[in-house]
Amino acid sequence: MNLLEKTFTLSDGKVIPVIGLGTWQVPNEVAYQSVKEALEVGYTHIDTAQFYQNEEGVGRAIKDSGIARENLFVTSKIASPIKNYKDAKESIEESLRKLDMPYIDLMLIHWPRPMVNGKMDDSHNYNEENVEVYRAMEEAYKEGKLKSIGVSNFSVDDLKNILENCEVKPVVNQIELHIGHLLTDTLAFCKENDIAIEAYSPIATGKLIIHEGVKKIAERLNVSVPELSLAYALTKCAVVLPKTVHQKYMIANTQINVEMTDELVAELEALGPISRK
Repeated sequence: MNLLEKTFTLSDGKVIPVIGLGTWQVPNEVAYQSVKEALEVGYTHIDTAQFYQNEEGVGRAIKDSGIARENLFVTSKIASPIKNYKDAKESIEESLRKLDMPYIDLMLIHWPRPMVNGKMDDSHNYNEENVEVYRAMEEAYKEGKLKSIGVSNFSVDDLKNILENCEVKPVVNQIELHIGHLLTDTLAFCKENDIAIEAYSPIATGKLIIHEGVKKIAERLNVSVPELSLAYALTKCAVVLPKTVHQKYMIANTQINVEMTDELVAELEALGPISRK
């Protein structure tokens, strides 16, 4: 199966490519080169964020590719410290400027609560603040500046807050999802409410490659660990976002030839928790 040929239709009718190139922790100039190379091999979905500080490089690579804007799908995310309507509205315009695009295909709230020293601030739920940020996204959506809107790293309670207080239903919840890390309650709630799951870190930022249990299963099946990992993630979600800056791995990540039986899924899940950190 060539993932570059696969798409998924979101609840708002927009079509999203099943595989996207992740750009987390990729500096601006490196992002330019990696996005350029990804587009050359056929990727049409690029995932970035304000926090990554590489929107300019991503946008420049897309512009230099010569590919028509309507043939690409670009995601960005409002940075976690932004928790009010005014700043969110300004941040959307800033992303549009940095990407040098008339619209963004999908904009997400990056985290439900601000990140402080790599950890989410759980001092309170930020429900009212998230509604303000989401309202700014709804306005940009109605203006055509954002084609779809959603969230990232949202729990069931965070999602309920948005569904109960906003007009436009989020079409996506982008979460960490990989072998050994499965947010069962969130997956079930999103499925029930027709919210697509996007998996970031589907290879656990490389930790699965050195995990003995996963390695043994991949060797038995005569496939690579990334191939097995992506195949597993796709049994749980709509879209996978593997990150790499190497073109040979970009290509390898698009080729999935694993029959994911119920027995194989159960065997992988029996390995227990696996952290990407």
